[in-house]
Amino acid sequence: MINFLHQFSPSSILVQIGPLSIHWYGLFIVLGIVAGLITVLKAAKYLKISTDEVYNLVFYLIIFSLIGARIYDIFLEWPYFISHPSEIIAVWHGGLAIHGAIIGGIATLLVYVWKKKQSFWRWADLLILGLPIGQALGRWGNYFNQELFGWPTSLPWGIYIKPENRPAEFASSNYFQPAFLYESILNFLNFLVLIFLFSKKAKWKIKEGSLALIYLINYSVIRIIMEFVRIDRTPVVFGWRIPILVSLVVIGLAGSLFFYRYKKIDSKSNSEL
Repeated sequence: MINFLHQFSPSSILVQIGPLSIHWYGLFIVLGIVAGLITVLKAAKYLKISTDEVYNLVFYLIIFSLIGARIYDIFLEWPYFISHPSEIIAVWHGGLAIHGAIIGGIATLLVYVWKKKQSFWRWADLLILGLPIGQALGRWGNYFNQELFGWPTSLPWGIYIKPENRPAEFASSNYFQPAFLYESILNFLNFLVLIFLFSKKAKWKIKEGSLALIYLINYSVIRIIMEFVRIDRTPVVFGWRIPILVSLVVIGLAGSLFFYRYKKIDSKSNSEL
């Protein structure tokens, strides 16, 4: 696989049928959604949550998470989209930001549980299981779009980037770090961690909401690591790439909430002794 990536120069188009183009990016986004949905359905069965209820919620989550992912990316790349307004709807060229997808998903879930008078944290723990496996698959769409790569490299697993897709300062370099592959692997490992914790949830008395918070912390760490590898364009504040700053905020908020919720449990248990 690594040697294949080193030698292969991908095309972003999977199939061309007349004026209709089916892009690899779209295919992997769909595969990621399907894999995530299958994971959530299997977990829901274990929790005795009806399939119909999962489909009902996931339908809205997919729509508003994708909208959130696109809006967030447009926000990050506002000068570019102002100059290229036709690209705003060209999602097949890439440009779905995971932080925006998470924000859109949380907002949708909050509205759903408020209307249904259900537990936000119970649903969050269930739905989060499907996210990292979806990310792991979806990142391969970035490979075929020749985006989300890292610094130039001479390593055997470096990927060839066409001249038109290289940053100007690295125009003379041919091979780059496969940042998409690194993140795909790390997301898959995050998925395995969450599945393992889910399987031990009852035995270890893991509080509802813990899996969702652990995901946020884990992915934020992954994203910070990847931001030091990636060389794609992104806004910088005080010398730091915005995704790093956002990830640090998420770690702080999710970590604080995680420890607060468990400290609250301990305090309640001690008061009952």
